Amino acid sequence: MKKHSNNILRNACRLCCGLAAALTMTACADFFEQESEHVIFADDSHLSNATDTIYSVTGVLSKLQALADRTILLGELRGDLTDITADAASDLRDIANFNIGDDNKYNVPRDYYAVINNCNYFIANADTAMKNNRNEYIFMKEYAAIKAIRAWTYLQMVLNYGAVPFVTTPILTKQESEAEYPSYDLQAVCQYFISDLQPLAERYGNEYPGYGTIRNTDSRFFWFPINIVLGDLNLWLGSATANNAAYREAALRYYKYISERNGQNSTYSTSLSLMTWTPGNSTWMALTGWGNLNFFNDENYSSDSELITMIAGDSIRAEGNYSELRNIFTSREENNYRVSVTPSQGLINLSESQMHCCVSKSGQSVYYAPEGLSLHRTGDLRLFNVYRTGYTNDPITGNRIETQTIDKYSSVRNVHIYRRQMVYLRMAEALNLAGYPRMAYQILSQGINNTVLSEEVYPYYSESDSVYISQFDFPASRYGIFEVENLVNNRTTGVINTLGIHTRGSGWTPMNEFYQLPIDTLQTEAAQTPRLQAFVDSLILNEGALEMAFEGTRYYDLMRYAMRQSNPGQTLASYVYARRGKQNSDAMRSEIAKDLTDQRNWYLQWNGKIGN
Repeated sequence: MKKHSNNILRNACRLCCGLAAALTMTACADFFEQESEHVIFADDSHLSNATDTIYSVTGVLSKLQALADRTILLGELRGDLTDITADAASDLRDIANFNIGDDNKYNVPRDYYAVINNCNYFIANADTAMKNNRNEYIFMKEYAAIKAIRAWTYLQMVLNYGAVPFVTTPILTKQESEAEYPSYDLQAVCQYFISDLQPLAERYGNEYPGYGTIRNTDSRFFWFPINIVLGDLNLWLGSATANNAAYREAALRYYKYISERNGQNSTYSTSLSLMTWTPGNSTWMALTGWGNLNFFNDENYSSDSELITMIAGDSIRAEGNYSELRNIFTSREENNYRVSVTPSQGLINLSESQMHCCVSKSGQSVYYAPEGLSLHRTGDLRLFNVYRTGYTNDPITGNRIETQTIDKYSSVRNVHIYRRQMVYLRMAEALNLAGYPRMAYQILSQGINNTVLSEEVYPYYSESDSVYISQFDFPASRYGIFEVENLVNNRTTGVINTLGIHTRGSGWTPMNEFYQLPIDTLQTEAAQTPRLQAFVDSLILNEGALEMAFEGTRYYDLMRYAMRQSNPGQTLASYVYARRGKQNSDAMRSEIAKDLTDQRNWYLQWNGKIGN
């Protein structure tokens, strides 16, 4: 075994790779190069033993590594929360400016098809009928896991390219590579994989291959949970087609992951991680923190792990799949302390615009943190918690070098894809769009359990709606709400594990008069639901920015949000152009290469063969 972790993925792939398709200039041939080792065991007719099957699965995981950095960068640099520095490479600058050419190293469709073709081969050839002496199917966990990876990969492709050549059988010959394949758009991709994954979800929704620890990395983080992928597919389908049933199904899929993450009817709460001002302190110098505020770098698997899915990376650059994210976001000796990406003025403005609700020592009243605090301590404190600036001295010249640290990318070599707060936020998004803004709002405000549902949700909905809501079961005995007295007294008793997500950075949200639903008591619930939905949709979009900044989700969140508006192009453009503040929108518009009010310009193209 190699010295460095995660090399097992590539080594297994190299040991077992076989024939791939030839390179030509027609159809999909450009995506399947002979030298690229796309297909594992292409010269074997079946995967019918444990060794071959495990090597084939690790070969798929190895191919995923090439997608890791671009998943984050394409999702973050095209949004409004980051900006490019003068030290950024041209490939990064072109992503941010929507000027991505065919030679941009992050615009390589064949890397996606390398994953897809290996998945297709495994799906076509794995012996899923084989059973052990306990009459259990031996390879079905791998089969389900690979199907989920294929669905996730196709979703990433279609979100980035708008429409993609679609193939679900392995390409093994030159003739197959030159065949014509249909082009699938977002709606078609979502519909196909919803149908493909649903039959597996009930039995294998929370069961994964058990490969133990691979060089100190827990392999349970390597998988893409079927119910989360199904949630994403349904959420995108609803946004693309205004399909209420898709939103309802998306919310249920996210809930199903949460409720089964640690086994049937288990607990996976929002957690108590928060940063706020010490109750009663008025000097604006004393901060208090609950829980693991540096969760992003925590890769220890437990029933309470924030991290859900990662793509493993190599530990040194020479090994070939070394993630550059830490050098792009954080000043290090390795990058001569020169970063490429920095928080945008738009993110700073959003963070500082939050009214941070502080609690008095009695817990009976609140007041609000002032504007103008240093170190980004005005407003929401999550930016302050992960971002800081400083300086070092050049070891040769002694010159001062300004430095930046973004703790989400200070040391980890693995690229994180899914985490817990993301799942809760997407469940809230789906619930709101399905017609339940009050329920979605509670996830942001105080957290959710059955007591909260009984008091704040059920009274406002019809009997038929209540039947749907009743499928979301958060027993108070397992999901205990963090109350104001817990914060004031700095202690908890019993099961206290659930918190409103906005409270994680913006103070005590349940008592924040600036963060309330705009209820009109003169209107019926049905009459005001569309207005409440629009309000909560905006809250969730902002919350995603405050919680998930730099993690590669922002551009896609903006896309989904824009798709739901009357003028999608203008909506997305208005956010991206305000990257440096709304007052600089015109300058930003002239700097960005494409007119984003034209929805076709949201997507990448490559060599005239793929993309809208």
